[in-house]
Amino acid sequence: MKTTGRGRPPAGAVDRDMVAAVDRLLEERYGGDRSRLLLGQVGSDPVDVLVATVLSQATTDRASLAAFRRLKESFPRWEMLLEASPAQLEKLIAPAGLGRLKALRILDILKVLHARAGRVSLDFLRGLPVDEARRFLEGLPGVGPKTAACVLLFGLGRPAFPVDTHVYRVARRLGLVPEKVDRLRAQKILQESLDPERYFRLHVNLIAHGREVCRARGPRCWECPLQALCSSASTHPSPESC
Repeated sequence: MKTTGRGRPPAGAVDRDMVAAVDRLLEERYGGDRSRLLLGQVGSDPVDVLVATVLSQATTDRASLAAFRRLKESFPRWEMLLEASPAQLEKLIAPAGLGRLKALRILDILKVLHARAGRVSLDFLRGLPVDEARRFLEGLPGVGPKTAACVLLFGLGRPAFPVDTHVYRVARRLGLVPEKVDRLRAQKILQESLDPERYFRLHVNLIAHGREVCRARGPRCWECPLQALCSSASTHPSPESC
């Protein structure tokens, strides 16, 4: 297998030429417009995106989407949920796991939004500077940098680059970020170094690539379109070479 022999970038820097090549090759492979958040399973309302992302924490997409659907079927409008008990909500979102914790967080979030806007809405963030909107989101219960970035990108159409487990794994294997950097630092490096017009497409395609090819266990390097760019490819031989 070919490798470029390029070294890992220093902390705080991304090889822009390599990013451009990765972006182009992944777009050729996956298209760049696939996201469950935008295919009707969740929708693009920012509160929907926020709740769905909270539900997705520490579980699978299938489980979190099942929980989200059950929740929306019982409470089509978020204001209706304000009077629900934690026990009611916990039962509905059970498929997502950590039901009690997530129920309390979601109820607290909805109450904060209602108190802030007079209704359960995040539309007021549309007129704020991105950094101010991000700080508000990260101040909500259970909302960290990745969840905030998902709401900004998918729900509000603002420039942000979420780093989930797939993006984190692929970026480190490619050498886009240092191997030992933590996820928070990886998100900061990528968000500050990438061109904003790449955020959506590259985020979605890195996730698709992490799920289908660059898996946590048993990465399929022999079919990877990024093989020639990847400093980790030679450590994962094809089945024929085993």
